[in-house]
Amino acid sequence: MEYKFEKPVHGTIGNEKYQCTIEWRNGKFIADEPETSGGKDSGPDPYTLLLSSLASCTLITMRMYIDRKGWNVPEIAVNVNMYQETKDEKITTIIDRDIVFLSPLEEEQKTRLHEIASHCPISKILEGEIKVRSFLFKDGQTEKKIKYPNDEITVVWKPEFCQHSARCFTQLPEVFNPRVKKWIEPNGASSEKIIEQVKKCPSGALSYYFNNEDENKSSQK
Repeated sequence: MEYKFEKPVHGTIGNEKYQCTIEWRNGKFIADEPETSGGKDSGPDPYTLLLSSLASCTLITMRMYIDRKGWNVPEIAVNVNMYQETKDEKITTIIDRDIVFLSPLEEEQKTRLHEIASHCPISKILEGEIKVRSFLFKDGQTEKKIKYPNDEITVVWKPEFCQHSARCFTQLPEVFNPRVKKWIEPNGASSEKIIEQVKKCPSGALSYYFNNEDENKSSQK
């Protein structure tokens, strides 16, 4: 398993309705709800963000193809909207994408670009099978703790907290191997790599402390 981004998209919300701060690799922006939903409309709402990802991916994919072909297409526009239908208690979401060429093009070029647009990465994601996994971080105490020390650090595993996200053993298999009984090999990688991986655990099942510090007083992650 390899994530798309080195750092995940990070979102926070405070008491002000309903402004969310979204952090991405190169900055921040505000997401909000429209006034009709109790927000202040100070940023795009979640539906707008969803449709914006399709619009931008469509335009970028077509532009990449146009540039490779060396065609003279100064500007393209895309309009995206959505609605939902309910039939037999099943909700179907329909997303309409209108492609507008703002300069003359041959019909063959238009047809080809229409095909290219349908194969943009976000289109494939939306039309493919999607699973949303939600993990809850727990930082409480549990009776069962299994410790795996090396010379520098001790990795602590709390089995009761584990939600099996599979991040640890797919991203650092030389340390984490669920196929064997002693599934954490603390000497399989540097302490720095192990710490980095432990910090990615979404459930709080994995933590660590430095061996020269008291477990309860250390800045355990």
